[in-house]
Amino acid sequence: MEEAEEVMGGQAHMSEFLMLASDEALESLRGIVGELVSLFGQSRAEAVARVNVAWGDEDLADGSDLLGREEPEHWAYCLYDEGDVAYGEPDVDRTRWPIRPAPSRDAQAWTLEPE
Repeated sequence: MEEAEEVMGGQAHMSEFLMLASDEALESLRGIVGELVSLFGQSRAEAVARVNVAWGDEDLADGSDLLGREEPEHWAYCLYDEGDVAYGEPDVDRTRWPIRPAPSRDAQAWTLEPE
């Protein structure tokens, strides 16, 4: 599977993500993946695929960290739940919220082999 080059300190190397990413953006992306895994029990491969679908066309290598303006947990809920996300509201009943389908298994977004 193809992997994107990530830009770190002026050097480009491979990443599990489709987009170019600065150190800060890469840290945010990996934090979001970690939250998807821990909150929703997704495999790391599926979590990375969800991130790639959301931001795979973005260029996050310019040093700005737009993703870092929100906590990784916030982005994880946005990538997992469909519709409006009541992130940060502890008494919200999420049991009836529709779940956003995982990316199609033949999509380019799957850069990691499922566990």
